[in-house]
Amino acid sequence: MKQHRVVVTGLGAITPIGNDTETFWEKVKNGECGIDFISAFDTKEFKAKLAAEVKGFDAKKHIDRKAARRMDRFTQFAVVAAKEALDQSEVDLDAIDKERFGVVVGSGMGALGTIETEVVKLKEKGAKRVAPLFIPTVISNMAAGNIAIQFGAKGICTNVVTACASGTHCIGEAFKMLQVGRADMILAGGTESTITPLGLAGFQSLTALSESADPKKASRPFDKKRDGFVMGEGAGILLLETLEHAKQRGANILAEVVGYGATCDAFHITSPAEDGDGGARAMELAVEDAGIAPEEVSYINAHGTSTPINDKTETAAIKKTFGDHAYRIPVSSTKSMIGHLLGAAGGVESVVCIKALQDGYIPATIGYETKDPDCDLDYVPTIGRKKDIEYAMTNSLGFGGHNATLLFKRWE
Repeated sequence: MKQHRVVVTGLGAITPIGNDTETFWEKVKNGECGIDFISAFDTKEFKAKLAAEVKGFDAKKHIDRKAARRMDRFTQFAVVAAKEALDQSEVDLDAIDKERFGVVVGSGMGALGTIETEVVKLKEKGAKRVAPLFIPTVISNMAAGNIAIQFGAKGICTNVVTACASGTHCIGEAFKMLQVGRADMILAGGTESTITPLGLAGFQSLTALSESADPKKASRPFDKKRDGFVMGEGAGILLLETLEHAKQRGANILAEVVGYGATCDAFHITSPAEDGDGGARAMELAVEDAGIAPEEVSYINAHGTSTPINDKTETAAIKKTFGDHAYRIPVSSTKSMIGHLLGAAGGVESVVCIKALQDGYIPATIGYETKDPDCDLDYVPTIGRKKDIEYAMTNSLGFGGHNATLLFKRWE
């Protein structure tokens, strides 16, 4: 079977530090922090009071008002990010085969805020007051479904739900579909909006969240004083195409997708396997898939959640995969700036990898101050670096033991 090369021709991002890709990337390079005290609801009953909220987002500026009202916030993020990716790609949607145009966009939790609202209605006002469109608003496939409806994508339309690995798995599965010729182009990535009382309470009860009162030190991946992650929200969407399709329409190619690895720890519902074996195997599979030597990987955008166990385990996984070369690979976590976007994390972090390849710039892990003997790699502390890189890797590790790794190549 013919293996098609797969390229990226459009990027879309909604994030806590910018509601378009270029604004987001400039703020990443500047090391700006999007974490602050939660504004969406009163946190007086919570120990964790910080999050990375998307600011100034108005879906109605980009989507028909009636359509926007029928979407939860997580879906709105996805549709607007997809629109940006399509606009950047300059694809003429009237000139393509819509039956070979697909969507693979996931969310780890779906419309948690809408669920909370409607549960209160049910309890206080009765069943008749629950919104008629409650079900089609909250199910997690509706981000993909609404993108397809908005842009007429009649090919494969699905979503992968693997907690914090959802966005990465979606891009990886879309990559594989394109490789074997099941589509010409696919919008792929992740979206999430779960900064709600129930979401915050749930993660707080797991003791997974930072309880820091300092926004600039709450999310500090790989730092010895890290004490938990900070919730974030947003969306990251890539337009992927077969190389043939992109060249045929004269597209501007941004990067190439060359490797994908997916594994499971089969160990615990929330904790990663302590030896890092699952994450290591995902990275090894991505490198093998790309057909390159491990020494050719020149940057890793880590999962790097700022929880004590994740960062220690991911460090072990990187060392298990790359051996001594691990100490020569710059590793950074943009969650230090935008928090943990859960199911959207892999989509947004893939955008970071592609921009890093294009600009020859490795973003920093801001807030990193104190070395941890268990985390002894080059985490690009505080300030980013200008450096030409050929291959950029991104990792995502989700509850349930799900591991996903993508490998991108600079386009020349």
